[in-house]
Amino acid sequence: MPEIIETTVYRLDELSEAAKEKARAWYREGAFDHDWFEFVYDDFERICEILGVELKTRAVRLMGGGTRQKPCIRFSGFWSQGDGACFEGHYRYAPGVVARIRDYAPMDAELHRIAAALQAVQRRNFFQLRATIVHRDRYYHEYCMAISVERDSPSYQEMTVDAEEAVTEALRDLARWLYRQLEREYEYLTSDVVVDEAIIANEYTFTAGGRRFG
Repeated sequence: MPEIIETTVYRLDELSEAAKEKARAWYREGAFDHDWFEFVYDDFERICEILGVELKTRAVRLMGGGTRQKPCIRFSGFWSQGDGACFEGHYRYAPGVVARIRDYAPMDAELHRIAAALQAVQRRNFFQLRATIVHRDRYYHEYCMAISVERDSPSYQEMTVDAEEAVTEALRDLARWLYRQLEREYEYLTSDVVVDEAIIANEYTFTAGGRRFG
């Protein structure tokens, strides 16, 4: 015969500290089944546009059967030594890059430095440098980006000796910058404060030991 079993359930703020940690762990396990990084990607796309990087795109299938173009940005993280971020695309000089990046991100000294480095090497090469960035290998970090630099000179003038290294390092620094933004966003979204807010807002309930009920 069917039985009725009564269970006492608790809101997050009614649990012991140990049970709260178990409840948070449950939430974190399923909290990232969506594209939580999209806001970071959107910001990065705008920054690339300012710096003169045109990101390559790829077609992604939608649930309705159609497709849409997404930028070729990839990352892995945030626990292993080989974790990082990378991107694919083309780079060429963007006028007013230093002033524009300072206007867009006035407090970000690293972006200011990257923009200044790109502008300086372009100036030494009469603003004729361009680069192609391609992902290589099965990992996702800045050294998986194969970067080829050339000078688009109508008189076939060679690049300055430092040009390839300067452009390559600036673009890899940009990938490092992206990874740090992704890491910060992940740490914020998995922080106790944000997790607790989400659990309370969704009115989840738990057993006394912190196991999700329902």
